[in-house]
Amino acid sequence: MPVSVPAFVNAAMLAWSRTDAGYSLGQAATALKRPEAQIAAWEAGEKQPSVRQAEALAKLYDRTLGFFSLPTPPNVAPLPTEYRRLPGVVPGSESPALRRSVRRLVHRRRIGLHLYAELGAEPVDFPLRAKQGEDAESVGGRIREALGISVQEQLRWPSEFAAYRAWRAAAERLGVLVCQFSGKDISGIRGTSIIHFPLPVVGICSREIPLSKPFTLLHEIVHISLAASDEEKPAFSEGRNDDDWLKVERYCEAAASAALMPKQAILEDRDVVNLRMSEEWDVDGVQRIARRFRVTPTAVATRLLWLGVISARAYDQWKESWAAYRESRPEKPGFGIATPPEKAVGRNGPLFTSLVLSALNGDRISSVDATHFLDLAFNHVETLRREWTLRPGAGAGG
Repeated sequence: MPVSVPAFVNAAMLAWSRTDAGYSLGQAATALKRPEAQIAAWEAGEKQPSVRQAEALAKLYDRTLGFFSLPTPPNVAPLPTEYRRLPGVVPGSESPALRRSVRRLVHRRRIGLHLYAELGAEPVDFPLRAKQGEDAESVGGRIREALGISVQEQLRWPSEFAAYRAWRAAAERLGVLVCQFSGKDISGIRGTSIIHFPLPVVGICSREIPLSKPFTLLHEIVHISLAASDEEKPAFSEGRNDDDWLKVERYCEAAASAALMPKQAILEDRDVVNLRMSEEWDVDGVQRIARRFRVTPTAVATRLLWLGVISARAYDQWKESWAAYRESRPEKPGFGIATPPEKAVGRNGPLFTSLVLSALNGDRISSVDATHFLDLAFNHVETLRREWTLRPGAGAGG
């Protein structure tokens, strides 16, 4: 029978790591399939976990094994001081999955700032400002202008994938890191943002369909614009009640919708004109509009409702028709297989990826650093490094 090798860890670090990760003793015991009393004994210093058991704890708490050997817990800001308020989430009581995702976004921002300094460069100052008292149409138009994407360009995009890549690139040119976070064990949260400057971060749930990602991205850009004007605070400092916060969310939705589908462009769309005259808002017609603008049909119908083009009654009828249509035609899973480098760019975003590779090429960081920052195996980092040099405008922020 193999001998169990004890891991000489700091018991206080085990307890701190568990609570920081958002697990109760019972939750940790269930996840690890261990008795709760055993984990409590480890945290009290009464027993030492084996190396394998400590490795399992490190994986669960999203820490390195060596972290448990630190003499004292790190002095870090509470997580709710980092991200914007999220509907249905009590600051300080986030689920372990959400805490892990937000912490990784925060970590990526800190690495990004470090890499800018190593490269002797500075992040772009985020230029947009918004106040909730402003007309949402005006704010949406201002965001659209800053992003520099014309309606003509938008209508030429060949797919929803091209659309998202274009919106993401435009947002990153404004000094925003656009990343993805895992949607595993996280429900109801499509996106979030780290509202600190410079280099704010937009995190988009990996379970978002490509057609929805641009709306989620622009929704978060509105939140960041409000934060830049001190109209919004991180979750820990937000004092608005639920009703007032819902108004903020609706405002961001309206401004994002205006940016995605400018008023004049959507009103002049040929199908909007025809459907408006016939007052027959059928599923096929709204789908055609959605395909042109590379958004979801629901986003189109909601935009038309807010513009007063479609009545509330007609909107509700359309929603019923759309729900029945979706039920009769369940979505088929995609068959595209992304390579590890492609997944890394999707996860980290082009701006962060560019910073890492620029620092690596300039000998400012090591290959080991790059694999850690990108969460990518060494051989795949080298593949990505070769491919990146062929991209137009490759380089820091390119």
